Amino acid sequence: MPENNNETIIIYGATWCPDCQRAKKFFGEHMVAYDWIDITDNDEAIAYVEKVNKGNRSIPTIIYPDGTIQVEPSNQEMADQLGISVESDNTLYDVLVIGGGPAGLTSAIYTAREGLNTLVIDANTLGGQVAITQVLDNFPGFPEGVSGADFADRLIQQAKRFDVTLVEGTPIKDIRRDGQCIIVESSAGATFMARSVILATGSKYRRLNAEGEKDLIGTSVHFCATCDGAFYKDKDVLVVGGGNSGFEEGLFLAEKFAKSVRIAEYSDTPKASKILQDKVADRENMSVVTNHAVQEFVVGDDGMLDSVKVLNRETDEIVQWDNVDGVFVFIGLSPNSGFLPETIERDQWGFIKASDTFETTLDGVFVAGDVRAGSTKQAVSASGEGATAAVMVRQYLTRIGEANPINEVERELEPVAAAD
Repeated sequence: MPENNNETIIIYGATWCPDCQRAKKFFGEHMVAYDWIDITDNDEAIAYVEKVNKGNRSIPTIIYPDGTIQVEPSNQEMADQLGISVESDNTLYDVLVIGGGPAGLTSAIYTAREGLNTLVIDANTLGGQVAITQVLDNFPGFPEGVSGADFADRLIQQAKRFDVTLVEGTPIKDIRRDGQCIIVESSAGATFMARSVILATGSKYRRLNAEGEKDLIGTSVHFCATCDGAFYKDKDVLVVGGGNSGFEEGLFLAEKFAKSVRIAEYSDTPKASKILQDKVADRENMSVVTNHAVQEFVVGDDGMLDSVKVLNRETDEIVQWDNVDGVFVFIGLSPNSGFLPETIERDQWGFIKASDTFETTLDGVFVAGDVRAGSTKQAVSASGEGATAAVMVRQYLTRIGEANPINEVERELEPVAAAD
């Protein structure tokens, strides 16, 4: 297994990993040479990733000639490592969408189709959480279901068809109004300007906050089966959470990699749909345990997971499960809203509050999808909200007299200075 030849960047990843594909795309666009090593069915590559990351099992893992190691880096982090400068975008957009999942891409398709100059910026990989979902069984129009990756790609290609400008791997750190413009600043200090903004940043999986969890995240505790499942080939896996996500990710692990998958649900009845429960019941290498709550992840002397202590809620007995090589947690969602200023009001859980028109407390800034307080956290409703937000933005731009600015004003403006 090549470690590094001191000349070429090495990317350890998998073809089904969205962030791996984004990293490859980034290097390709900047004409940076690299060697690609797929860890799928490659025990030596998996062992090497674990070695250089001190047990961390995340991809992409990128090894630079100077010995620098990056794990799941953003585009900005890769640019910083390569010395590539990131300049502000001096275009004044009609609509700037933050978040490239179903809500964000749908809203962009609608606004761009209306002739509004639209930019989509995503902190990670375009497609959002849906891109790492094994299959969507309940999205209208796909009677046989559709893989999350395929669905996300269809959205991206449709957005490109309407000339939406797409930027990924660019985290945002601030939004503020400056006169008639809304200024959006990236974590690297680059600025983007727009007449309106749609927040569609989605959500991320919640943590259990059980003892030992923090110490094992990335090594034995994970939140994405598509991203980290390859590390558990022929091993015993625990999935925490009996909703649709837990059952879907558990099925993916059982079908592709794991020797066995046990799903642990806190309540006395799984919340997953009947079709998913039936699929799990049909698999010999899967089981479901209800009325059990994880209390502790026991860390072994080697720093890896040794066992899991679980409360049997029927008997109040603490039991210890020893045959667990890795844990995947799917117990609900937390909003990706921590970067927002106080001018955008959120509820006690961090979800963004909005009016009936989906407008937030910052004039000209709208919200759609999972990050909105009161949303249903489903891909189909996220797309619907994206379309609704686009209509509301169109009405807003009409109201302020800026609905049809294309080819009527010069769009290249002087750079806006970043905030101190």
